[in-house]
Parts: sequence; structure tokens; C-alpha cells
Amino acid sequence: MVAVKPFRALRPDKKIVHKVAELPYDTMNTEEALKIAKNNEFSYLRIDRAEIELPPDTDIHSAKVYEKARENLEKFIKKGVFIQDEEPHLYIYRETMGSREQIGIVGCVSVDDSLNGIIKKHEHTKPDKVQDRINHIRYCGANTGTILLTYDKNDTIDKIVELKLKEAPEYDFISNDKIRHTVWMLNEKETDMVENAFKTVKNLYIADGHHRSKAAQEYALEKRKENPNFDGTEEFNFYLAMIAPKENLYVMDYNRVVEDLNGLDAKTFINYIEENFEIFKEKTPYKPSNKYNYGMYLDGDWYRLRFKNTDKLDNPKARLDVSVLHDFLIEPILGINQPQKDNRIDFIGGIRGVEEIQKRVDGGMRVGFSLYPTSIEELMKIADMDDVMPAKSTWFEPKVRCGLFLHML
Repeated sequence: MVAVKPFRALRPDKKIVHKVAELPYDTMNTEEALKIAKNNEFSYLRIDRAEIELPPDTDIHSAKVYEKARENLEKFIKKGVFIQDEEPHLYIYRETMGSREQIGIVGCVSVDDSLNGIIKKHEHTKPDKVQDRINHIRYCGANTGTILLTYDKNDTIDKIVELKLKEAPEYDFISNDKIRHTVWMLNEKETDMVENAFKTVKNLYIADGHHRSKAAQEYALEKRKENPNFDGTEEFNFYLAMIAPKENLYVMDYNRVVEDLNGLDAKTFINYIEENFEIFKEKTPYKPSNKYNYGMYLDGDWYRLRFKNTDKLDNPKARLDVSVLHDFLIEPILGINQPQKDNRIDFIGGIRGVEEIQKRVDGGMRVGFSLYPTSIEELMKIADMDDVMPAKSTWFEPKVRCGLFLHML
């Protein structure tokens, strides 16, 4: 049984919501955030990446950054940029990217569901990144980012959503990246119906936001220690999420670039690859359209690699395209055994296109790889096994915008 809870959202005044909402903090670096927020006093990045208002040499994990985030949040509230709903609600959030729609329920989910495995994970988290978001929650007194969760579709929820979409929305705007964002507020009866419908859902799965989810969980455990008489209804026992059925989600490729060939020359490197992959020369940048095919950009040329030993793949995790690339090339040939910790490798979200691989390699990296996307079914299967996928296996688009909803603690 999944617990989904309505909440009194702190959210932007509808007149300026298009200026407030921004991409998640972890999709950009400080320089990019500074450029995005320039000349926009209402940008949520002034809270989510508050270092952009501090001197360039500021440690982004210093107390000054979190203090500035809190200061800016308080300023936004005082100026009426953010207004808190008087009553708790659930919301419908639709993102339209071209012909695709991602539609989900926005509400709060239970920390206990994370602890007991009802909300399933598929990635490891890095302690420093988790601590960063814990600090952000602690200083701001709020869940400041919306996690994307998914589940097997539910007819009752689908019908409520279908009817609600015919009504006038609360928000409706187009962001700079041409994605349309539309929000509806559910009334009390609709909220109760959705809340009850989720009680029949067996599991939720984290699609995007493992570090924010883990941070909310750890913060709640801290608060429980500070408040040994907690009864479970306190707001810190819940965190903010958008919950979308798996059919709505679009998973893109998550590509790789590596800065060297592990001491090998290009010819020897290719010879090693040929032990497990067929290699074909391509005339243009190659984006795989089938499993177990990979693009490789090396020395100004594009290649297609096709894995030829699928009989060696004996479990669902091993059969992931990203696992094959790491298990049979990146780890044994390039010597990168812990990609989440190795500075020799970097990752490029599929939204940037395979041309970004070429740009990065031409700009100093040594070799790049394009991958076929992991499917949402593969993700859920790994999570159901209580296993984790390799680092940076999935890139979801469109990204849930931050600053549309805050959950005050």
C-alpha cells in the first residue's frame, strides 16, 4: 500500500510562475546556473543554487551558500513570489515536449515507504551529494526539489486525471526550452479519491532524484532523533514527489566520454574492442536504434560497435546495454572500475544529442560512446530485485521543474 499525502504547497504567484520555475540543480554547473538566472530576479536557481549570488571562489557546499538559499527563500515569500495554499491539496502536473506528454500527481510520499522498500530504488547515492541536499532542506526548512516517481498504471487515477484535464488549469506556461507546463489543483473530493486509489498501488519506483529522496529520508531520521515522541504525522515524515505512470515516462540515452585510452594507442585499443564487439565505420554521428549497438567517436571518426556475445549475459542486470559497455569495454580495457568516482570519465545526458559527444572529444576528451536507452521496464525489474544499475544509466525528459512546488517542514 502506497501512502500519498496532500500538502499545503508553497508555490509561485501565477503571474510570474514562468520566471520562477527552473530545471533541477543537478542538471547544470554553477556557471550555467549563473547564465540562466542572469537578469531574472525571480529565478528559483537563486534558492536551488544560491552560490550564484556569492563570490566566484565560494565553496558551493559552505554554510554561506545554504544561508543565502534560506535568505532568498524568505525574500521570495515576503515579496509574494511564493504563496502558501491555505488547505492541503494534491495536484496534476503535465509537461508537454513535442508530441510527448508526461502527466503525474504531485503530492507527498512517506519516508517510511522509502525505509521499508515500498518506494524502490535503482541507484547508489554519493554521501557528499546527499549531505548537500540535507543541508539545503535543513536551512530552508522545506523539501525544495520534486522527485520523479513511477508506478504501474491505475485506472481510477487515470480517470480522475482525464476528467480534470478538461478544466481550466492553475498554471499554463512554456519554458525557454519549449516545454509546456500545466498544473491543476485537485479539490477535496478528488484529492481523497486519488489518495485512496494509491492505497491499492503496490510499489512506487524512483525514476529521477535518488539523492533528493535519500536526503529527505536522512533528514527525517535526524528529526525523529530530535523528537523521540514523534507520531508520524509531522511534515518531516513526508517528502515531495511527482508520481507518473510508467507509460508516461520517456527515458533517453546517457552517454559517456573518457579522457584517455588507459595507456593504449588507438590501434591496440580497437583490437581489444574486437574481442567482444563487431566494429563498423560510420560516416555521420551514430545514435543507436537497437540494443547492444553503440556509437564510438575516436580520432575524428564515428564507429558502430555491435556486441556479439549476448550468450554471456545471464541476468537482467548484465543484459542492460550500459552494463555490457562497462563490463566488456570501459572496465577491462579503459580500466575504469568505479565510474561514479573516477574523474577520467564523464556523462552526457541524451537531451544534448550525440553531437555533444563529438564536441567534448574534439575539445580534449579522448573517446566517446553513445548508448541505446535503458527501458523503464528494465529499471523496474532491477529495482524489484533490490539491485542497483550502473551509475548514470537513465536520463529522463522532460525534467520536472523545480520551484513550482515546495513542501514546508
